[in-house]
Amino acid sequence: MEMINSVKEQMNPAFYHKLCITNILKGVEEGLSKYSNISRVALIFMPAENDFIRIFDPQHLLRGHESKLKEIFYDNHDTWRREIKEKIQGQPKGYMVPENDLGLSGLISYGCSSNDFFYQMWFTDHHPDMCSIHPTERWLEQAACLLVHDYNSRIAAINSSDYVLKNYSLQAIADYIVDEREKGLGFDSKILIPPILNDILNISKTREEGAWARGILFFVDPEWLQRIPFITKIQKHERPVTSNVKHIRKLLVAVENSDRKLVSDGLTVIGITDSEIPSYAVSAEFRGDHGFLMLGNEKIASFFDGSFHSTTRDAKMVELEELLLDSDQGTERTTPLFRLISHLVHSASNRRHGCTLVIDMNETPTTLSGHVLEPPLSLLEPKNLRLACSLLKIDGAVHITPDLFLHGFGCLLDGKSITWENMARGARYNSALRFSADHNRIIVVVVSSDRPVSIIYNGIEINAFSHWRPVYQYTPEPVDLKKYLNGVIL
Repeated sequence: MEMINSVKEQMNPAFYHKLCITNILKGVEEGLSKYSNISRVALIFMPAENDFIRIFDPQHLLRGHESKLKEIFYDNHDTWRREIKEKIQGQPKGYMVPENDLGLSGLISYGCSSNDFFYQMWFTDHHPDMCSIHPTERWLEQAACLLVHDYNSRIAAINSSDYVLKNYSLQAIADYIVDEREKGLGFDSKILIPPILNDILNISKTREEGAWARGILFFVDPEWLQRIPFITKIQKHERPVTSNVKHIRKLLVAVENSDRKLVSDGLTVIGITDSEIPSYAVSAEFRGDHGFLMLGNEKIASFFDGSFHSTTRDAKMVELEELLLDSDQGTERTTPLFRLISHLVHSASNRRHGCTLVIDMNETPTTLSGHVLEPPLSLLEPKNLRLACSLLKIDGAVHITPDLFLHGFGCLLDGKSITWENMARGARYNSALRFSADHNRIIVVVVSSDRPVSIIYNGIEINAFSHWRPVYQYTPEPVDLKKYLNGVIL
């Protein structure tokens, strides 16, 4: 009986359509969360011209944008429908017409319309540390394509869409690179991008005498090779194929820590040059345990741990900047202070060691136990700034005031025990929580050796909050957009 009821339920169009949307949204969310950071996803859609506009936003991604959505979809509703109808009229079945970005701050979106699915607009978080938003846009575009197919096919086996979107990072990057190269070069490229991306990842995972790869390898079409001034070329019959990652890893030794670069035509390594990288060349800059993928001068993604990621690998300091702007110090003091702290944090991150910075906003600096400097050092002087970067490696915190003076280093942070300590985070983090809970007008920045940065104020890590909820555990029904805008909670 349960099996019969299940079959009947699957035959219900409303159930099937919700299953399609949930399945695809879940795949996009999981894939982007691995590629970027914890990511929320939402969809506004209208399957047919005469349907209601509906929204599926299980994690409240679009909350705060109600007025803009009302302006777009309801204040000029008849014109909006008519424009879409004119765009898709006469278009072949399956052809999707891209829609303009809605311009919602903090979000990345992709929308399209077609005769098979009147309108859809996908949204996800725009993380502040992304190399490029374009692969994410291609990801959302793929979700739109799969939704049109699954929504209209009524085939029960739709888990393949979920799987594709969970593992789409390499193909999303490849799709963007192929599109940009075709627009810029004006001819069909002989370079196959997906195999190149796989080779780059495999090289990044290969050590030579215990060392990770360093140096630059770039790929150009054969037509461009004659324009490159080579230092030397490898004989044709001895040129190693790029898929022979062990050989390529050995060759990178010849260009590491220099302005020299390996040059490939997409199949083999041709030689070595010290010239500029051509426009629309695909290049990989290996930096030891990580690296960056570039298209010309544009940074597309980073790679580490055998995968591509969107992060620039710079510490995210948005919350610190907001705290400083909300203080009573004024922008003439907070702007250089933020730049100074960012410099120190990035120095520690690049050297892969942890540190703690105490930003003391009090008129009379707080007395800390540790090495107190007499007189304090001005960090406006380059030699003192270099010294401060070295002092970060010493156990304990450095003590800095908004006038950009270093008052002490190796400082011990103590305080009363608090109930929300996290023993999994270690002594540096929990000491900062205790100290900031006991002292007013103190901001503590904790940098871990594995690169996460915590901004702590009044005993609270202010960059630790997340509104993300797993779609698995919470799958509401899509609702009429008008009800959503009137405050209906999904």
